[in-house]
Amino acid sequence: MPQKERLRQLAKCVVKIDDREIADFYPYLQQVAVETSRGAAAVCTLTFVSVRSEDGMWNIQDADLFSPWKRISIEAVFGSHCEEIMRGFIRDIQLDYPDDMNASVTVIGQDESILLDREHVQKTYSTLEQPLQDDALIRELLKPHWVGSQADIAAGTTCGNLYFDGTPIRLIKDRAALNGYEFFIRENKGESKAYFGPPDLTGDPQPTILIYAGPASNCINFSVLHDGHRPDNVCFVDAPESHDDVNGDMGETCSTKSRPLGKTPANSKNQGLNDFIWRIQLPRGSTLVEREARAKAKAEETAWKIRATGELDGSLYGHVLLTSRTVSVDGVGSTYGGLWYVDEVKHRFSVDGYRQAFRLIRNATEDASPPGKADALAQVRLR
Repeated sequence: MPQKERLRQLAKCVVKIDDREIADFYPYLQQVAVETSRGAAAVCTLTFVSVRSEDGMWNIQDADLFSPWKRISIEAVFGSHCEEIMRGFIRDIQLDYPDDMNASVTVIGQDESILLDREHVQKTYSTLEQPLQDDALIRELLKPHWVGSQADIAAGTTCGNLYFDGTPIRLIKDRAALNGYEFFIRENKGESKAYFGPPDLTGDPQPTILIYAGPASNCINFSVLHDGHRPDNVCFVDAPESHDDVNGDMGETCSTKSRPLGKTPANSKNQGLNDFIWRIQLPRGSTLVEREARAKAKAEETAWKIRATGELDGSLYGHVLLTSRTVSVDGVGSTYGGLWYVDEVKHRFSVDGYRQAFRLIRNATEDASPPGKADALAQVRLR
């Protein structure tokens, strides 16, 4: 689609309940907000004005449409194509009747991971004599609870003595944290797909966020914080058995192994200073492999020293910015321009249009884009 044509397409929000668009209720819909994060479930909030008829019935709460556990999906339409923001189930309904007669109904939905938070499980999944790999564990947890069929599950580590008492989502998130993995459920070719694995830093980046790019600009504001007081390495030791053990050996030192999103890793090496290492204590886990995995995951997380926040005009951007994927940023200079990883996006449809407030993270500086890409973006800015 040509650039000028794309800029004229105002983004439209489409809400579906049980796969049917709620077109008759759009005149009463004040705002749609969806919060997405690589560390939490996606949650949507729909705010309606509620009107009472002469027979005492209310147009929203008495419509027999909005009730818990009905399916809900939120999409953004850009001209001739649409992109899904989230799909899931209605979780909560909140009714407010203030004395000024401005009654409202708030509908709150959560993505399909909520299906993994319904049943309390008490089970021994593995022992030291009969260990279980994480991928087998995750598939076992997904199968009886989740409705989807597509899954991309990484191997992870080996579970030792594992007895669990809680809902499946808690165990999945704990195993994800142990490995430094992410877990989310997202639309893929019209169906739901579960992902359990490391951050995907190698896939194709999302459309570029353009800052100070003249008519091509799509970013309303952009701020960067480069936090130098995050360690370059993490040293882990087991939790001491007693107070006399706190000054034991330093243990193993872990550093990030992830692909740097830039030419220069964001660390303090070669600055003429001592090594920047923080020592962390790990609870005594089932196996040494699991304790090492937790330390490596901590090292990977501390490597994200550069963070950016900002807001996109969704209509100008022309796409739904997704978490857990890379995105290119242009217009902030060569040091902080280039690839970033999307950590959080808050989508909002209102009378002000479609806005996407984002948080990005990065583990390196200097744009490592192939030669010629920067020139192409510069030409876009000058049009």
